[in-house]
Amino acid sequence: MPLTPLPAARLAALDAIAPAAPVHLPLLEAHGRFLAAGITASRALPGCDNSAMDGWAVRAEETRGANRDRPARLRIVDTVYAGHLPRRTLQPGEAARVFTGAPLSPGADAVVRQEAARPTDDGTHVDLFVSVTPGNDLRRAGEEVMPGTPLFSAGQRVDATVLGVLASLGEATALVRPAPRVAIVATGDELVPPGQPAQPHQVFESNRILVAALAREAGADVTHLGRSRDDEAELHAQLEKLAPQVDVLITTGGASVGDRDCVKRVLSRMGARFLVDGVALKPGKPVAVARLGSTAVVVLPGNPGAATVAFDQFARPLLFKHQGVLEQRRVTRARLSESRHKQAGLTYLVTVAALEARDDGAEPWARLRPQGAGQILQNVAARGWAVLPAGRADFAEGEAVDVQLFDPPDFQPVEAA
Repeated sequence: MPLTPLPAARLAALDAIAPAAPVHLPLLEAHGRFLAAGITASRALPGCDNSAMDGWAVRAEETRGANRDRPARLRIVDTVYAGHLPRRTLQPGEAARVFTGAPLSPGADAVVRQEAARPTDDGTHVDLFVSVTPGNDLRRAGEEVMPGTPLFSAGQRVDATVLGVLASLGEATALVRPAPRVAIVATGDELVPPGQPAQPHQVFESNRILVAALAREAGADVTHLGRSRDDEAELHAQLEKLAPQVDVLITTGGASVGDRDCVKRVLSRMGARFLVDGVALKPGKPVAVARLGSTAVVVLPGNPGAATVAFDQFARPLLFKHQGVLEQRRVTRARLSESRHKQAGLTYLVTVAALEARDDGAEPWARLRPQGAGQILQNVAARGWAVLPAGRADFAEGEAVDVQLFDPPDFQPVEAA
C-alpha cells in the first residue's frame, strides 16, 4: 500500500472526529477548555464611577490653587467604603472620605489621594494640599468595557485571565467544549512496567506515561491506561472494552507489518474504517488513524521517538478538534546547523534543540539533535521540528527550512476553518 503524503494524511485524519457538543461548566471546571460561543459584556466594567485611590471625594474646582502653604479646607460629611453607597450628595465646601473601589459621591468629580491631604485635629474638616482636575484618580463607569462589547470569540482558550473577566461580569458558568476522554493501550511482549525488575532484552514501558502526558497537554482527560501482550485475542478484548467508553483510543506498538504486529489486523476484524494507514513521514511512518464505531482510533508506533512525532501530527490535532479548535502553530525559517541526508520520498521532522541568532541578522541557526525512532531524550526541552519535505534527499548545512515551533500556539474555531 503506498504511503500517504503527510499534508494529505493530516487532513484525512481529521475526519475521524467531530467537535463535541458544548456544555455549561462552572468557571473553575472550564479552566483550560475552549469557548464554544463568543461572549459579549453583559454589564459595564467598572459598573459605576469609583475611586482609584484611598483619599477624598471632592469638587475639583474647590481645590484650585491649593498647595502646602495654602491648603483648601473642606468639611467632612461622609465616609464611603467599597461595596457601600454614599449617604449624601456633596454640596459646595464638602468632601467625603473614600477608599479604593468606593462609589463616587454624587456632586463630586475628582479624588484627592490621602497622601496629599490631612484631616484637622478635630476631624471635622480636611486640608487638601494639591490642585486637581475633574476625573483625577477616578475610574469611570464602563471605561474598560461597555455593555454589549465583544470580549471573546469561539475557540478562545479559557485561561486564568479569561476566568477573571467572566467572574467580574457575574458569570457563574462558561459554555465550552468538554475534554476528550482518552484511553491508551501499550502493546508488546517485551514491555515491563517501571518499578519491576527487567532483563537486558526487556524494555521498561514508557509509552503509556509519555502519551498520556502528551494527551493531557492537549486538554484530554485520560481515563484508562492499559497494556496488552502481542496476542490478538487479548488485544481484541481490551479494545472492545475500552472503545465505547472514550472519544479517542490510542494504541502504541504493534503498528508495523511484522509477524507480531497485530494492532491493525485486530482493528480491521473489529470493523474499524481506516482513514490513514501509513504516512510518508519519518519518524512515525506506520501511524494509522481509524474510526471504530463512534470512537476515533490512533495507532502509534512503539518506538518512543516515533510515537512522539506521530502523536504530535495526528493524535494532537484530533484532540483539539474534539474541543472545537484547530491548532495554528507558528512557523519560522531557520538555517540547518548541519547537513542531512534522508529518504527522498518521506517528510522528515527533525528535533530542533535551539534557535541561535546570527550576527548578520539572517535567519537563525536551527541546532539539530540526533534523530532516531527509538530515542526519547531527543525531544526534551525541544524548540520545534525542522521540516525536511519529501521530494529531496539531501539538505546542505546552512540551508533555510521551515521550523514548526512549540511556542504557545494560536487556535482557530473549527467552524471558521
